[in-house]
Amino acid sequence: MDDAKPFGTIAVIGGGAWGTALAHLCASNGVTTQLWAREQSVVDTINTGCENTVYLPGVPLAPSLKATHDLATACRAEAIIFVVPAQHARASMVALKAVADDQMPIALCSKGIEQATGQLMSQVLEQVWPGARPAVLSGPSFARDVARGLPTAVTIACADEALGRRWVATIGAPHFRPYLSTDVLGAELGGAVKNVLAIAAGVVEGRGFGESARAALIARGFAEFQRLGVAMGAEPQTMAGLSGLGDLILTASSPQSRNMSLGVELGKGRTLKEIMAERNTVSEGVATAAAVRTLAEKAGIDMPICTAVADLVSSAKNTDQIIADLLARPFKPEAK
Repeated sequence: MDDAKPFGTIAVIGGGAWGTALAHLCASNGVTTQLWAREQSVVDTINTGCENTVYLPGVPLAPSLKATHDLATACRAEAIIFVVPAQHARASMVALKAVADDQMPIALCSKGIEQATGQLMSQVLEQVWPGARPAVLSGPSFARDVARGLPTAVTIACADEALGRRWVATIGAPHFRPYLSTDVLGAELGGAVKNVLAIAAGVVEGRGFGESARAALIARGFAEFQRLGVAMGAEPQTMAGLSGLGDLILTASSPQSRNMSLGVELGKGRTLKEIMAERNTVSEGVATAAAVRTLAEKAGIDMPICTAVADLVSSAKNTDQIIADLLARPFKPEAK
């Protein structure tokens, strides 16, 4: 893919930890990069101190990286990296369409499903901004690891393979290895479902059920994801790859994961309201759980773990009830 031409200018929309890490990556690759952030404090600390002290403290950023609070200024670019939380994506896409080129390449990095519609981010984009040319960036990648230059591998999925190769050329680095795919649906679905399963894995950790139980939950959760993915048309190799199984292993195995750490606290008996009041970051799995359950119901797919998480975060059932229900399920063949 060495013949692909990288984008010369990039706008990164979203000033959280992941958006900042990706902006730093692009800037470090020699790409002229503007990061748009909603919070003026984020803009100021990046521009004056080369650090996002709000969402990625202690990590020095590329001196060439610039931040702005003005969307039109940020969008004077050849392509956009979109890192807005899924439940706010639609409004942000509408605002972007008003100030960006109609056929803008846009890499979607938000791992979630719109709760109100059950739509994945590429489907929301198609509805709001049909001229945009989407790709999906997903895979096992903590923002702090990427920003620190630690080895990471991800999936970049794009139906237009030539456009996908440009994204690979733009973000690829010795420590950041993007693998190209054309399965946009599979990449998006993996990034969304794994957040729900990570909450469940956190509950197992918080309850002190042990590593064996967590491994079993990850395996059975992956089986749920596979059933849904097949029903929706995702490719098996995508589900078993970096954006599916790879991302699930990371997110459901480390307290550094926002979703798993939230599950840990729920498992300890704390309420969702208490936990969220202490955080300035989004745990996408909370809103995505209900959307995944709806997709499963429409597809006629049994997803007991994801359904249990939806019941837990909506307070439809308490943790004790949910655990008892899961453990009381009848024995059956593993392949079903």
